[in-house]
Amino acid sequence: MYVHKHLVTEVSYTKQPLLIILRSGRRNTENRIRGPQSALTDFLASNNISAAQISADYERRRREAQQNLEREAAANREAPNGEEQDVPEETELQRKKRKRKEEKVLAKIKESKEFDKQKKKKKGKDDDDDSGPMWDMYAKSAPMPGQLENCEACQKRFTVTAYSKEGPGGGLLCTKCSKEQETQRKKDAKPKKQAGPRERQRQARSNLLDGLVQNGSPSLLETCIKKVADNIQDVDEFGDLPHKLLNRLSQILSKRRVITSRTMDLFLTPGFETVDLYDCGKLESQDFIKMFSVVPTVQNLNLGNAGQFKDEVLDYIMERDVPIKNLQLEAANLVSDAKWIGYFRKCGHRLESLKLSWLDSSMDDDTFIHVVRGCPNLRQLKLKKCFRLGDGAVETIAELKQLQRISLQLPSASSAPVIADLIHKIGSNLRTLSLEGFDFADDKVLAAIHSSCTRLEKFRFCENDYCTDRGFSSLFSGWSNPPLVFLDLAANRSIDNADPDGPEDPIGVATAGFKALMAHSSSHLEKLDISSCRHIERETFESIFDGKTEYTNLRELNISFLTKIDTTIVAGIFRSCPRLTKLTAFGCFNVTDVTVPKGIALIGLPNAQDSIIREGEYDADWLRAHL
Repeated sequence: MYVHKHLVTEVSYTKQPLLIILRSGRRNTENRIRGPQSALTDFLASNNISAAQISADYERRRREAQQNLEREAAANREAPNGEEQDVPEETELQRKKRKRKEEKVLAKIKESKEFDKQKKKKKGKDDDDDSGPMWDMYAKSAPMPGQLENCEACQKRFTVTAYSKEGPGGGLLCTKCSKEQETQRKKDAKPKKQAGPRERQRQARSNLLDGLVQNGSPSLLETCIKKVADNIQDVDEFGDLPHKLLNRLSQILSKRRVITSRTMDLFLTPGFETVDLYDCGKLESQDFIKMFSVVPTVQNLNLGNAGQFKDEVLDYIMERDVPIKNLQLEAANLVSDAKWIGYFRKCGHRLESLKLSWLDSSMDDDTFIHVVRGCPNLRQLKLKKCFRLGDGAVETIAELKQLQRISLQLPSASSAPVIADLIHKIGSNLRTLSLEGFDFADDKVLAAIHSSCTRLEKFRFCENDYCTDRGFSSLFSGWSNPPLVFLDLAANRSIDNADPDGPEDPIGVATAGFKALMAHSSSHLEKLDISSCRHIERETFESIFDGKTEYTNLRELNISFLTKIDTTIVAGIFRSCPRLTKLTAFGCFNVTDVTVPKGIALIGLPNAQDSIIREGEYDADWLRAHL
């Protein structure tokens, strides 16, 4: 509570709470303590000059000046139109003095915010001429608070305040007219358009294509996360959010491409060990340096689209000895080979996981040798779209004896024997093996996987047109490896346009290979991708997904661009996979009308007219009982 100082005359201190006794200022005037008076106060008192007299004299002079102005205005109105009044001639000294004053006033106007607003309003009429808005403001400046002004609407005289609003003509409005104008503005404003069915469907499609399968309304947690993302410019800090929620926010903001220097700060908290930013396209080198200065304890670093991650950033990391264990960088092309070598020599012994992607001008085979030599404890290696890495890098990887997970997509690597030799050397310890885009890999590579890899959980072998169906059948037949949990064999097929049905000895995954993989891993498979393996016969699908044999662990299945798939086979998939949540079927033109069980998202139906996700009213148990 605020208490005026002239009302506090006594403070009593007791064992009770502090008591402030207030007394009237009019009492005990004889006991007041007065301070010394100034010489001016003594002079005014001695000449009988008081503050009231000064105020009265001011009011009198103001009234006289107002009356003089009114008389002059009346005389101007009564003068005939053709009669000119005598104007005293301005001397040269007066003209220069007036010019200097005008220039000072105009300079202040140009620096004001109001001038910028007026200039924007007149933009398009004469962009290069600043004199219009400048002279408008010079000629008519807004009255200051406390002055009297006529209301533009009702012409009523009122006192101007800091809250007086501007009317349509530029004048000020009284309180009553301001309220009426605000009410009319709200009535004229268009109501906010609610999201219609088309907008909601579009968002649902976007989520599905991102791999987000949602049944029913979003959870309260997901709604709150999206609300925070929608108002990210008003957020000052995230507080103590767990890493899972921070990661989800980072995904949403990265998709919207709003990760800037300011929003980056929200994800940086001293003491954190993980930083995940999936789109750093708007960050500069100094932002990355700031990141490590705020979070010098980061161990897990994931930076996507990090185009401005340069040599000076690695210099700072080495100088501060940042304890990074898991490093994932995308498009860090401005780091020189010499700096990569220096970093791996000094800090490579800590690295347990290294993931580099989209390097088109950085990291060649000679540089990669230092990666292997400087990172003896590396357990996970992922190299995607590294265009300068070739067969030499693949040969060097064989020296990493502790590798458990390896993912390679190297457009310059083309030797099948090199890949087979790599698998023979490190395959026995691998739990994840991913080989994408190795066009010249043949059945010898599959044979090496069959004989060397006995502990795989995830296996990806994509985009190949050399391996035969016989090779895939041999891989899965009698394989001592436990059943796989994740299997991706997309785009293993013949690409000879002159022979769309393929040769007699099928290329890629065909009938025999598909039967062998299902016999080997169907009991544990959770995710299966056989998209574009177009040589699998329709009868094979009917026999595997017959509705009687159940694959209880299969949750996601991709059968896109398998033109032999029809509505009957899709219905059989629903019956045979009771825990299925996502079925992707792009390019399956023979799938027309199908009842989708509740809880399953069917993505990519080309013949669906209203939506690419169709949810049925019946659950999977009812479907199995009636089909």
